[in-house]
Amino acid sequence: MNTEELIAVQVDKSVDARGTSCPGPLLAAKKAIGQIDKGQVMEVLSADEGTRRDIPKWCNKKGFEYLGTVEESGFFKIFLRK
Repeated sequence: MNTEELIAVQVDKSVDARGTSCPGPLLAAKKAIGQIDKGQVMEVLSADEGTRRDIPKWCNKKGFEYLGTVEESGFFKIFLRK
């Protein structure tokens, strides 16, 4: 997905992990993924650079669809579909 599509996507769950560093954002995502149904979209907000690599790898390992990342001022929005 491109940036415009990601910004417009309907998010079913938002995880704000901006106050944590690695592995905090990934652990927060792992905890929150159980709160959404298959096919729903979750966004992870993180200021940790490592999360940009960790979430896509985790999605691939678990069979989730990594949709993309949008860079905001001082943090990232990382989107995935369960």
